Amino acid sequence: MAVLKCDATIPERDKHILIKGEGQDGKCSIACNSATTPGDMTERGCTYAGCRGVVGGPVQDAIQLTHGPIGCAFFSWGYRPHIADSDFHMKYTFVSDMDESNVVFGGEKKLLQSIIEANEAFPEAKGVFIYNTCTTALIGDDGKDVAKIATEKIGKPVVFFPCEGFRGVSQSAGHHVGNETIFKNLVGTAEPEEDSAYSINILGDYNIKGDLRTFEPLFEAIGLNIVARFTGNVKVDELKVMHRAKLNVIHCARSATYVADMMEAKYGTPSINVTLWGIENMSKALRDTAAFFGLEHEAEKVIKREVAKVMPKIEFYRKRLAGKKVFIYQGGPRAWHWPELLEELGMETIGAATTFGHADDYQKIYEKVNDGAFIIDNPNVPELEEILLTLKPDLFISGNKEKYVAYKLGVPFVNGHTYETGPYAGFSGMVNFARDMDKALSAPVWKLVKDMAQPVPGGLEEEVA
Repeated sequence: MAVLKCDATIPERDKHILIKGEGQDGKCSIACNSATTPGDMTERGCTYAGCRGVVGGPVQDAIQLTHGPIGCAFFSWGYRPHIADSDFHMKYTFVSDMDESNVVFGGEKKLLQSIIEANEAFPEAKGVFIYNTCTTALIGDDGKDVAKIATEKIGKPVVFFPCEGFRGVSQSAGHHVGNETIFKNLVGTAEPEEDSAYSINILGDYNIKGDLRTFEPLFEAIGLNIVARFTGNVKVDELKVMHRAKLNVIHCARSATYVADMMEAKYGTPSINVTLWGIENMSKALRDTAAFFGLEHEAEKVIKREVAKVMPKIEFYRKRLAGKKVFIYQGGPRAWHWPELLEELGMETIGAATTFGHADDYQKIYEKVNDGAFIIDNPNVPELEEILLTLKPDLFISGNKEKYVAYKLGVPFVNGHTYETGPYAGFSGMVNFARDMDKALSAPVWKLVKDMAQPVPGGLEEEVA
C-alpha cells in the first residue's frame, strides 16, 4: 500500500517518502537526486533553470543571453528578485529567439549576431553570459566556439554555459555547471589593486529581496572586507579577483560548495559553512568567521548590539506564533534551515520536502524534525495536496508555484523561495520572516474561506473542497 493514496498508480514514489520514527538508526534512507519517475508531474526545474536562474543570473553587469527559443526566456526576466545596485540584469532580457528555420539550418550565426547587437546596444556591460538550452544542444550548435569568436570581436569576456536543460536530474546540476564555468572563465583572470589581510567572499547568497544588506554591514563592522559575493549583487570584475580573498564563507551548501572546493584546490583558499538566517545561526556565522581572523572581540560587540535591537520584536512574534505547526517545501538547504528558525519562534516542523535535495540535505532535515514528521523528496502537486489535507499544518512554506494549491485549500502560505516582503537573512531579516508568517496566519480571509467556501458542483470532491 502506497504511503500516500495518490501514489497508488506509481508505487515507485514510496522510496522517496519517509516518516521519521523508530528503527531507523538515525539515518534518513530516502531516495533522492535521481531521475524523476515516469508519470510523476514533477515540480523540478531543469539544469538551465539552475544555472541561469540561480547562479549566473544575479551577476549585475553581464548581458544574460539565452540561446534558445523565446519560451526559455521565462527564466530571464524577473523570476527571481535577486536585486542589485544596478537593475540592468533584471530590467532587460536577452534571447537569440531560435525559430524553426534556425533549428533546421543551425543557430550559430544568429547567436553571434545577437551577442554583437546586444553589446552595441549596451556597451556599459562588462561581459556576456550565454546559456545553452535543449533545442540548441540537440541540433549541435557550438556555443563555446561562438563565445571565443565573440570575445575577440567585442573585446570583453563572453562566457558560454553548457547548461542545456536535460543534462541532469534537476536544476542542482545547473548549479554545478554555473560554478565550474564561472570559475574556469573568470576567477583569477585579474589581480586586485589591494590585498587585504581581512578579506572574505560570501558564497551562495543571491541577494533575494536585498538579503545582503542585512548581514554585509555586520561582517564589515567586525573589520572584514568583502571581495566578492557569489553571485548576489556581484560585478564581473569582482569575480575576476575573488581568488585573493583569505576565506570563503559558504551560505548555501547546495549551490556554492562546488566553487569553494575548486578555489581550495587551485588557490588553497579555506572555507567555512555558515547559515545567515536566524538569530542563533547569524550569531554563530559572525563568531566562526571572526575566529578565523582573530576578531572575536569585535564580533561579540556587533552581535550584542544587533540582537538587542531585534529581540523585543522577536519576543512579540514568538508569543503569537508559538505552537503553530508548519510544512516546508523548498529547493534544498532551506528545508533544513527553516526548522531552526521555526524552533526559535516556538513553532514545529511536521513535514519537510525539497525539489532537488541530496542525501546530506535529507540527513540534516531528519536530524532537525521530530518523530512522526514527513520527509518527502521531489513531491508533486497531488502529493502536496494530500499532505496538506492529511497533516493539516497551520502554515505552508514553499515557493512561487505551490502557493496556489495552498490558497485553494485554505492553508496560510509564506513564500520562502523568493520571499513575501523580505529580506529574511540576518538579524533584521528574522523579524521580517516572523512578521510575514504572523500576517499569513492572522489574515481573516482563511476563516471566511473555511466557513463560507462551498464545493464546485460536479467538480472538486467534498473532502478536498
